[in-house]
Amino acid sequence: MSSQSFNPASRYFIGIMSGTSLDGVDAALVTHTGDTLQQIDQAFVPYPAAVKQGLLDLHQAATNELHAAAIMANTLAGLYAEAVQKILQQSGLTAAAITAIGCHGQTIRHCPDLPDGQAYTLQIGNHARLAELTQIAVIGDFRSRDIAAGGQGAPLVPAFHQAVFASASSNRAIINIGGIANVSWLPVSGQVTGFDSGPGNMLLDQWTQQHTGQAYDANGGWSASGQVNEALLQAMLAEPYLALAAPKSTGRDLFNQQWLAKHLQGIVDQPQNIARSLLELTAVSIADAIARFCPNTDEAYVCGGGAHNGLLMSRLSALLGCPVERTDKLGVDADWVEAVAFAWLAQRCVDGLSGNLPAVTGAHGPRVLGAIYPA
Repeated sequence: MSSQSFNPASRYFIGIMSGTSLDGVDAALVTHTGDTLQQIDQAFVPYPAAVKQGLLDLHQAATNELHAAAIMANTLAGLYAEAVQKILQQSGLTAAAITAIGCHGQTIRHCPDLPDGQAYTLQIGNHARLAELTQIAVIGDFRSRDIAAGGQGAPLVPAFHQAVFASASSNRAIINIGGIANVSWLPVSGQVTGFDSGPGNMLLDQWTQQHTGQAYDANGGWSASGQVNEALLQAMLAEPYLALAAPKSTGRDLFNQQWLAKHLQGIVDQPQNIARSLLELTAVSIADAIARFCPNTDEAYVCGGGAHNGLLMSRLSALLGCPVERTDKLGVDADWVEAVAFAWLAQRCVDGLSGNLPAVTGAHGPRVLGAIYPA
């Protein structure tokens, strides 16, 4: 994107998102003028293979994991800073022009359902180091305040989806398909809701990597060469989490390689058939959740990496029985919705405004989210 002219009437925020797909860092530059938020630039920094593997390792208990997590947090701060520098170079803005960076951090544990006030969620990234490297104020740790208030800490994006995607004439479902899939329900009237529906891309990505050497199944091409193993699909769909009512959230703590291996015990089938079944799991679990919790859906919009999977998009359209399109049609590129959302959350924090929806997360009330690390 070409160099931007500094507008003194606007504030500039950078949102940084690195999600459960573990593919890299998404960064989005937005302007905030009055009540209007507009994306004006973006950058992506891929994770080196060693970083991705290190993050996968941190999802499991291991010897000296506190040290490993601290070192990885420093590494991530460097990658986040690289994304910020790319944004600044592309836009022509200086660090001084940016009000704040909203950084999600990388989730390595998500345990919101522990009893007696022991619930927690952990996103690493060393926000202090990021502030030092960029000389920009950083706002991070958005999820912990919601959990402290009795919520799930996730998903947080439905509040943003409501702000930018709600319609006065259509009941809309916004479906984010990253490593995990989450749904925001934006009815014309009534209460907005949202929840993690279950696995998004990550089980299929892992299986694809294992059997083809590719990081993901481009456009669903490999999956399309197989057939659904119905017995396997039904066994996976019997996962108790999928039947839970909202509020609920999940991650690699549940849907991981061990979860898949358990379901594959005794299954003898071609790898492409397993891939096709995993894609169907994602599509059916999303569609079932929308049927149960998002009545009378008029239209659905998809963001995240799953928006590029043609087979997945066609299956969602068939299962939902309504138009399914990318969020590009609503004005935000499907690849950058979550990064823009964390720029929005940073702006809410700076302005002392709540960033959660208690009806979504289960928190006791609206809360200002995020911890501020000054420049």
